[in-house]
Amino acid sequence: MAESTDDFYLRYYVGHKGKFGHEFLEFEFRPDGKLRYANNSNYKKDTLIRKEVYVNRAVIEELKRIVSESDVMKEDDAVWPPQDRTGRQELEIVLGDEHISFTTSKIGSLIDINNSRDPDGLRCFYYLVQDLKCFVFSLISLHFKIQPI
Repeated sequence: MAESTDDFYLRYYVGHKGKFGHEFLEFEFRPDGKLRYANNSNYKKDTLIRKEVYVNRAVIEELKRIVSESDVMKEDDAVWPPQDRTGRQELEIVLGDEHISFTTSKIGSLIDINNSRDPDGLRCFYYLVQDLKCFVFSLISLHFKIQPI
């Protein structure tokens, strides 16, 4: 498929496998405007929450703006902490003719970022992920009566 300057795709995953099984949060924005959201926790017998909703062009344009202004497309995860027993995070973005895919460990706090080999790049990633999660949780709570956190 030839990419155009309007192509946009974003997927974020954070999760781990522990005593409560595979627990994760994942969301994806597809080029057709479909937002797919999944949150799986087995803690206190919680279950998988899956939601799908179509968002309009204005939402996609705002996502593109958030990603573009973050400068995350200029980063490289080569020296970021690899996934470990605490879990992993993945971020994949297609923005026009650029395609990035990051994988790193879960970030517990800003101390983890400051102690990394690429604190500036990891900080950029961390703040973008916080913005994206907030954006998605707002969209999900607008459309459905669930508490995503």
